Amino acid sequence: MAKEWILDSAMNRFQLNFKHNVGAVSEELRKCAPKDMDDWETYYVTNVRTREHIEELGRKLYIKITEVISAEVEEITEEDCIEYLYNIVISRTFDGFMTEIKTIYGQLQEILGVKIEPAPDEWDHLFNVDFFIKINDKYIGLQIKSAGNVSHIPQIFKERVMQAATHEKFTEQFGGKVFYVISIKEGNKKKIQNTEVISEIEDEIKRLQT
Repeated sequence: MAKEWILDSAMNRFQLNFKHNVGAVSEELRKCAPKDMDDWETYYVTNVRTREHIEELGRKLYIKITEVISAEVEEITEEDCIEYLYNIVISRTFDGFMTEIKTIYGQLQEILGVKIEPAPDEWDHLFNVDFFIKINDKYIGLQIKSAGNVSHIPQIFKERVMQAATHEKFTEQFGGKVFYVISIKEGNKKKIQNTEVISEIEDEIKRLQT
C-alpha cells in the first residue's frame, strides 16, 4: 500500500520509532508478557510512553510528510531523475566492481590466477558454498567466513565441523573440495586470515588439472 510505504519511510527517516522516542519497545514487551493486545496497550501507556506522547509523534510525522518531504519533492526535476538513474546504472555499478576487486574473493582470484564465480543460490543452501572455481569439468567450492576479529575464529571452525557433511556432498557431486576462507578486517581493509588455504587451493587446482 503506497500510503503505508510513505509512512514507514518518513517514520524511519526522522527516527520517530527509535528508542528515544517510543522507548525500548521489545524489552518492555518482554517485561509485560501480555496475554492480548489490550494488556500490552495498558502496560505501554502506563509504564513507557503516554497516549498523548504517541499522538504528538503522529502529528510530527504528519508535518514531516506534508511540509518537509512535500517541499523536497517539489524541488525534484526531470533532470534530477535522469542523472540519478544514470548514476545508479553506470557510476555505482563501476564503483561496486572496483570494490569487488578489493574483496576476499577478488584477492584470491588475483593470487590464484583463475576465475572465481559466485555460486548459484541453491549451492548456498545445499552445500554451504559461496563461490566456485571451475577446472575442466570439475568444481572447487569456496566458503568465505567473516571473522570480525580473531576471537571469532574458534566459532567459525565449529561451524565448519557442522557443515562438513554438505561439503562432502559437494565433492561427491562436483569432484573438487570445499575450502574455508576466513576474512578478517584490518582497518578498512579485508585480508585472508588463514593464508595457508591458498596453497591448499593451488594443490587442488593442480590435482583437477591432471
